[in-house]
Amino acid sequence: MENMKLVDGTSYFSCGEGDTVIFIHGVGLDKSMWGGQVAGLQKHFHIIGYDMLGHGESPEPQSEATIEAYANQLERLITELKLDKPITVVGFSMGGLVARAFALKYAHRIDRLVILNSVFNRTEEQRSSVLSRCKEVKKLGPGANVEAAIERWFSKEYRAASPAQIDAFRERIVTNSKNGYLQTYQLFGENDNYGVSQLDTLSIPVLVATGELDVGSTPEMAYELARNLPNAQVVVLDQQRHMMPVEAPHQVNDMLLAFIQGKPKQEQLEQSQQEQVILQEVVNGA
Repeated sequence: MENMKLVDGTSYFSCGEGDTVIFIHGVGLDKSMWGGQVAGLQKHFHIIGYDMLGHGESPEPQSEATIEAYANQLERLITELKLDKPITVVGFSMGGLVARAFALKYAHRIDRLVILNSVFNRTEEQRSSVLSRCKEVKKLGPGANVEAAIERWFSKEYRAASPAQIDAFRERIVTNSKNGYLQTYQLFGENDNYGVSQLDTLSIPVLVATGELDVGSTPEMAYELARNLPNAQVVVLDQQRHMMPVEAPHQVNDMLLAFIQGKPKQEQLEQSQQEQVILQEVVNGA
């Protein structure tokens, strides 16, 4: 799998064959977080992952960049790669906000949308906590709250069993561009309700998923976001934290495969029960 760059400097990889699925990482991470999804899904799909503005090997965001700038980066990727058929977009955490903004601005591009471990309608306490972390980053740089983040993101069992993986994530975070990380983190902290008044215009199938123990992207947020979408379903993975695409790739891949391939609801439910996945469909505010 080779890393490539667009004319605008966006770094991406491309592998597999079939319908295209584009993956968007979260704040402080990069396209390498999707290794488990590449291993499990490239035999089914054409997979693309890319580095957001200010992350990995992609260029810095312009000063005062908005969330639309991140959506426009994805549009440039799709245009330059000449992806003419509608695609599936999978956004994780901040990537979920970018995916939401992209879907609202470029609805004709998307066939299905997956929002993983993302945020919606934070409480004032939750929003204050995130913005407080932004202030720490502004003062001390990307490593300001890395240990607390790792503790939130991963279970203690995974941290103990996979120290090399944890070290790699720690290194990825602390070596981020201070400017790119801070700008993106601020957008993440301020845009949980981005486009809320337009969400009912998204008629495409949407999967909103998170972990039962994700304290920053809670199941309550997932259900509430889905209630604002006309064609959404919610999956909450039992006992999983924020980094479930990394910590539980088999469960996440099976969930994505079922959703993207459009298996009947009953078949999805049976599969979910076998894997101890809690599945609830939310349609038209039900």
